[in-house]
Amino acid sequence: MTKTIDYFFGIGSPWAFIGLEPFAALASEHGASIHPYVIPLIEDNGAIYSRNRPEARRAYWVKDLKRWAALRGKTLNFENRAALSDPTPAGFMVIAAIDAGQDWLRLTKALQEAFWTCGEDIGRAEVRRAIADKAGFDGAVLEQRAQAEDVQAIWKSNAETAKAAGVFGLPTFRYEDELYWGQDSLPFLERHLNGDKIAA
Repeated sequence: MTKTIDYFFGIGSPWAFIGLEPFAALASEHGASIHPYVIPLIEDNGAIYSRNRPEARRAYWVKDLKRWAALRGKTLNFENRAALSDPTPAGFMVIAAIDAGQDWLRLTKALQEAFWTCGEDIGRAEVRRAIADKAGFDGAVLEQRAQAEDVQAIWKSNAETAKAAGVFGLPTFRYEDELYWGQDSLPFLERHLNGDKIAA
């Protein structure tokens, strides 16, 4: 029986960015399929955007991100980020790719690297299109599809599914109805995939 992992993530999450490749490799190693859900943070379940956290916590958040990024071989660019647009529309483009049966993992990686490593303004349609084109997609088609009502409906449905499941932060992995929040929880997900679920 094929193992299925529900993957709740967002393009604008640095944690989802640095954990994407280790997670994809883990799923592949175990022959597990990934059911992707592009979502925002679920504030109703207790999520707090970094901009709304006290400065002491924000400062630690940045240090911890840098530690994990170095461990994962990723580069995070924190310079001039205030000038960047909301990356949420990039998530709609990924939903469009998922809905079309395209390689959403490759598109997600390209958009996240552009945003978090290169500091590109993926909130702008022309920037997203260029990134998608460079990654081997038809950026114009995906961008047009991303504006469709049914794609917006999927975004809302994803958020409702996440809320009902108890998801709050990004990324979150769900396997056999067990939630694992954060890319640092991948070792626990791995044990569960191996049949050694740690009782909570």
